[in-house]
Amino acid sequence: MMAAVLVAGLCLPILTTCARVPVSDRPGTLVDVAKVCPSIRIELRYGTARNGVGRAVYPRGARCLLRRDVARRLCRVQGRLREKGLGLKVWDGYRPPSAQRALWQVKPDRRFVAPPAKGSKHNRGAAVDLTLVTSDGRDVPMPCDFDTFDRRSRPTYAGGTREQRASRDTLRAAMIAEGFLPDRNEWWHFNAPDWRRYGIIDVSLKLSGR
Repeated sequence: MMAAVLVAGLCLPILTTCARVPVSDRPGTLVDVAKVCPSIRIELRYGTARNGVGRAVYPRGARCLLRRDVARRLCRVQGRLREKGLGLKVWDGYRPPSAQRALWQVKPDRRFVAPPAKGSKHNRGAAVDLTLVTSDGRDVPMPCDFDTFDRRSRPTYAGGTREQRASRDTLRAAMIAEGFLPDRNEWWHFNAPDWRRYGIIDVSLKLSGR
């Protein structure tokens, strides 16, 4: 229901304690990742030209939104990585259908982009695109950049350097350890294990908190 889609409530970075939740604060509510886990870095690539579309398709001031349960799961991944001196940088979370259509127009390839008529797990707020950063925020080397639509994006790609492959595998292991499902074509894409429980929604990325 659209009435239930709002940014509400805060959770401490490591999720050891959370604020008492009101009736409307349900697991399927969309939340701002930056508020749920402030230590996760956000760089929404679809708010820039550094993506598969080649232009910004998100409005200025867009927020990185995810279903509450998904954001909390991501927070636990951040806690795991902190022990290794690493952290997460999120490139995309919830994606409005309009952005899905723009991406499909440029890359109508089901290996990398879900057809708009079917909808993406991103359109449900139950998928996330991300990478690793060092404790001081520097990008960790990976086999390729975001939205590289070729064999280098595969989690099984054997090219690149040993360091790049090791970093990719470290990210994958940390995400899987907290229940995320990896994508077979994009090393940066992970789905929530219960993504089917969430429907496709059309919400503004500039949704304000309460």
